[in-house]
Amino acid sequence: MKKSFASKIDDFTAEHQLLHPGAIVVVGVSGGPDSLALLHYLLQRKEKDRLRLIAAHVDHMFRGEESEQDMRYVESLCKELGIACEAARIDVKKYQEQYGLGAQAAARECRYAYLESVMKTYNADYLALGHHGDDQIETILMRLVRGSTSKGYAGIPAKRAFASGMIIRPLLAVTKTEIEEYCCEHYIEPRIDPSNEKEAYTRNRFRKHVLPYLKQENPNVHERFQFFSKFIQEDEAYLQELAFEKMNKVVKKKDKNNIVLSIPAFESLPMPLQRRGIQLILNYLYEYKLPSSLSSIHIEQALAFLRRSHPSGSLDFPAGLKVIRTYEECSFSFKQEKALPFSYMLSVPGTVVLPNGDELTAEVSKKFPSSHDSFTFIGLSKSISVPLIVRSREGGDRMTIKGMNGTKKIKAIFIEEKVPKLQREEWPIVCDAQGNIVWLPLLKQSALAVSVPEESEDSYLLIHYKSKDSSRRINK
Repeated sequence: MKKSFASKIDDFTAEHQLLHPGAIVVVGVSGGPDSLALLHYLLQRKEKDRLRLIAAHVDHMFRGEESEQDMRYVESLCKELGIACEAARIDVKKYQEQYGLGAQAAARECRYAYLESVMKTYNADYLALGHHGDDQIETILMRLVRGSTSKGYAGIPAKRAFASGMIIRPLLAVTKTEIEEYCCEHYIEPRIDPSNEKEAYTRNRFRKHVLPYLKQENPNVHERFQFFSKFIQEDEAYLQELAFEKMNKVVKKKDKNNIVLSIPAFESLPMPLQRRGIQLILNYLYEYKLPSSLSSIHIEQALAFLRRSHPSGSLDFPAGLKVIRTYEECSFSFKQEKALPFSYMLSVPGTVVLPNGDELTAEVSKKFPSSHDSFTFIGLSKSISVPLIVRSREGGDRMTIKGMNGTKKIKAIFIEEKVPKLQREEWPIVCDAQGNIVWLPLLKQSALAVSVPEESEDSYLLIHYKSKDSSRRINK
């Protein structure tokens, strides 16, 4: 027995848990057949499920007086049905020019921002939208053709978090033809947007030229695409969770503008997790507002960039995001400001705090430390003139190296030790009062350093380095 229109949506709604009794539901109503059929369907469930319905309409002002008449029609209809209606006219063209967006992207941003405000005003549980089964087919095909993320290939979700609640799409269970038949059956008179026929829009071309062939092969092809969407979403949810867990061991440093990862640790992950790991980084830095120009191409670019043999280089991503590789580290960052030079006098005893929060402390001790590591420098007090100077690197810097003849360039040491370029400008260099480099913390000690107790009555000068950055490597 053939299911009715309402039964199909009832079953779909129950399967995906799209509604609960007593819910406050904002319904996006454009005045077209899809949104009016959705509104009519929800009205039939209103009393039974104790729903509170609020219609919300946006006039994008693309079609002048015609689109304003659409808004007046929706307001009039809602008044007749006894439903609260929130409507707004938004100059999308002006917004489009201001932010350099395409017409469809600008309209979407404006529309969803307004719908979010309506949801918050009513503290709504759901925003119901009229996307249907044919929309699902078109969306998945479009993303497969132009490229998307793993999550994007799943198409339109039946339910997702939004504002104070969830977006729900009950009509994904039915086709456009079924919606039109439902409107005729219930004497619903929708407004028709002529732009839906213009082949300038990609979706319209898929709708008019591709969809009919699929429906010839299988009239219920929308159900197959909906199953595909569901399977992809379920697989994606599991892989995203696994990627998040693994990336916690790969990321060395993270703040709202910068993420640094270990390339060897990242490359040890299976490729499906690598792809999703890059996506997690982009979601975090873009705060889930991914630029429309960002696509799967950028993820593949990042993966190829990390795999290549050259130890350094950079990529430019949309909205000013820069990807920089330095040896075994890769940073994704919006801020690439060069650290300002610094120079501080370090008294003995005394402490200085560097611009990045690291600390250096100097003291004198009669006893040789029982244990020490690369965070501590030990020298004879009589051999080192004070006060000490702690500064950033300068062009031509050279130092003596304990156990080696002659001097070596600081630049060469940084390269050999694979210190990322962004860290070199803020790496502290400890000099004596004459300007001679005594110590390059964590990396190299000068010939003035002692590693065993001296048979001398002289005291020891101890310099301790404390770094707030856990990614600093310990090299003796």
